[in-house]
Amino acid sequence: MQITNSILMIRPVNFRMNEQTAVNNYFMEDLSIKNAEINARAQHEFDQFVEVLLSHGVDVTVVDDRVETDTPDSIFPNNWISFHDNGTVVVYPMFAENRRKERREDLLDILEEKGFRIDQVVDYTAAEEDSLFLEGTGSILMDRINQKAYCALSERAHEELLIEFCEDFECTPVIFTAYQTVEGERLPIYHTNVMMCMGEDFAVICLDSIDDKSEKRNVLNHLKQDGKTIVEISETQMHQFAGNMLQVIGSDAQRLLVMSSSAYNSLTPAQIATLEKYNDKIVHSALDTIETCGGGSARCMMAEVFLPRQSKPA
Repeated sequence: MQITNSILMIRPVNFRMNEQTAVNNYFMEDLSIKNAEINARAQHEFDQFVEVLLSHGVDVTVVDDRVETDTPDSIFPNNWISFHDNGTVVVYPMFAENRRKERREDLLDILEEKGFRIDQVVDYTAAEEDSLFLEGTGSILMDRINQKAYCALSERAHEELLIEFCEDFECTPVIFTAYQTVEGERLPIYHTNVMMCMGEDFAVICLDSIDDKSEKRNVLNHLKQDGKTIVEISETQMHQFAGNMLQVIGSDAQRLLVMSSSAYNSLTPAQIATLEKYNDKIVHSALDTIETCGGGSARCMMAEVFLPRQSKPA
């Protein structure tokens, strides 16, 4: 199963530009307004986004962030946790020290109370002691149908950890490096999911960000072998978060492609027409403050819950 109806989202209480992640997230920009105003705007965008998802029949579990931990990036939970259809929860090692405080066991209790089954927790966080990181489904773009894990290597995604993950979950690694131009210099993109989106039958990808021709050819070969229609986006569109989309299931098993309004508005009519062939509806919401200060967008905010449901007592 590639997509799910169930999403976990964390409502921010201390959202701001995170100085610890800004060192290698080149999508972030500083807004010259007070942090309290930034957080208020982010909360408004978050609440509107959740309403849009709920109105389309997506099962959204919203959990408030904790004030005492001071975690400015908590709105992006998919980087530290993932939920799998065999009942496994995975917890990941994080690059920024203040992001490690986002990890919280009570989320598992909340999901179990909602009827999800958790059989085991796989914890890779000890790798932080060796300065090795792999930031969840930000780093790992899963093709669950074909058991492949696409990963753009960066300071937040180390190859040895990806290989360990792939061995543990019996999937094939598809490894490359993706770059963006920052003040005339080509630097690694911090997360795979800002330059690539994997749907059931399609993939959105910024091929121009993969500078190595053999790596680019390898990625394309895997996608074509698996019958994916490729929707190529430009680097300019990527910077509008057009790669940061997520396909989910809505009401009546509809296929929804979820993104920010800036991402949607950057797409060409031809790209939209192609995506509409594989989705019943394209859904978008304005996330300008979150994108500017957080350097992440719609997909980063949604942690997919693939966990099985608990069997009801007879």
